[in-house]
Amino acid sequence: MATPIDVVIMAAGKGTRMKSSLPKVLHRLGGKALLAHVIECAASVSARKAVVITGHGAETVEAACTRLTQAAAGPDSRLELQFARQEPQLGTGHAVQQALPLLADDGVTLVLSGDVPLTQPATLEALIAQCDGQRLALLTLTMADPTGYGRIVRAQAHASEPLRAGTAASAQVRAIVEHKDANAAQREIREIYSGIMAVPTHLLRAWLARLDNKNAQGEYYLTDIVKFAVADGVAVVAHQITDAAQVAGVNSPVQLAELERVHQSRSAVALMEQGVRLADPARLDVRGKLSCGQDVEIDVNCVFEGAVSLGDGVRIGANCVIANCAIAAGAVIHPFTHIDGEKLGVQIGEGALIGPFARLRPGAQLGAEVHIGNFVEVKNATLAKGAKANHLAYLGDATVGERVNYGAGSITANYDGANKHRTVIEADVHIGSNCVLVAPVTIGAGGTVGGGSTITKSTPPDSLSVARGKQISLPNWKRPVKVAKG
Repeated sequence: MATPIDVVIMAAGKGTRMKSSLPKVLHRLGGKALLAHVIECAASVSARKAVVITGHGAETVEAACTRLTQAAAGPDSRLELQFARQEPQLGTGHAVQQALPLLADDGVTLVLSGDVPLTQPATLEALIAQCDGQRLALLTLTMADPTGYGRIVRAQAHASEPLRAGTAASAQVRAIVEHKDANAAQREIREIYSGIMAVPTHLLRAWLARLDNKNAQGEYYLTDIVKFAVADGVAVVAHQITDAAQVAGVNSPVQLAELERVHQSRSAVALMEQGVRLADPARLDVRGKLSCGQDVEIDVNCVFEGAVSLGDGVRIGANCVIANCAIAAGAVIHPFTHIDGEKLGVQIGEGALIGPFARLRPGAQLGAEVHIGNFVEVKNATLAKGAKANHLAYLGDATVGERVNYGAGSITANYDGANKHRTVIEADVHIGSNCVLVAPVTIGAGGTVGGGSTITKSTPPDSLSVARGKQISLPNWKRPVKVAKG
């Protein structure tokens, strides 16, 4: 845009009703802090700067904020992050006054709240367009019950009647009256101020200097700048929306849970509109970014975290938790599977079958048609095409070749108490049940390890390796019996 956009984010509140030691803006919705949603929205409108106003828990919020900005805005974002402290908290106008020294007069200031996570970029872009670098633009909403909100007072006779959503009412807004200061007639007005505005910074600077705290709460209201704009002949326009969730704030765990369901419902609808089949849209949680190919099916009670991609025809069974994972076309994830790639990620090849009750940990790289069955754990291991570990097994720090069959109850002993070591199982190896492969060790191609063996040395190709005590049987042996007392 021709006029630079600087965002001021209100994040100084204590959040008493959250009943938590964690600052309110750091509570999570959809897997991300509330503040991260707001920062992401700021980056999406190409803001050059975000000034976060902190107060209660300032050090905690500021320490988290850089990390949140990098994650939310992306590595290529040019969004500059700065902080302004509001101590003590003397109202919304006082809060923005703290940010003024960090704002340049050539821009438009977009005021957002750190506890309002679901505002959409398109809504903010429309508000900025209404401002156009010269007007005071307010984001408003008509509510059936406006109790507690500031009312939009207009010049027309029937101020309580809403305009058509999305329209601008240039020069019609005359004031915003806070609920506690409103008279009986003003409390009948149903159009409310959302807390979001766009205003030319040079005008904002002059208006903030004129604020006073002569009101019911003894605070410096940011909303008082509306009457200053009217007095100065500056147009005040309202961009009115109908989607209340976009301007809903979080003040309690109840409200956080309500917005979580709104967010998840919208995520589910977006996925279904792309063609994803959800067994029950109400029983899906996306706490990150989920991308899906064609003909993907997801059963109930699945949770997706971080970055997850599902290829064409992937089927996810019920009650799976999947994080930071790429699943290729045609793979099937059976119920109750837990996959978490963390920073290393997990890769699952085409046509693989995983679970039920499987666990894939960071660094698991599974080729096409790999089978990982119930109660099998894989960590930092590569399994080539067609390898199978179908029951009750552990593969950690391992390289497994094509068509390997890994027996039930077998493990790679990869940790010596100080360091990790790697196990190599070459192609076409058969590992019997209840084997221990003590790394570092290599099982040669085509080899067989007899059940119950503990292998501590590498084995040659095409060999049978057995390492266990010789079986003996004692005839006519009697088990001890309990001697009766007294």
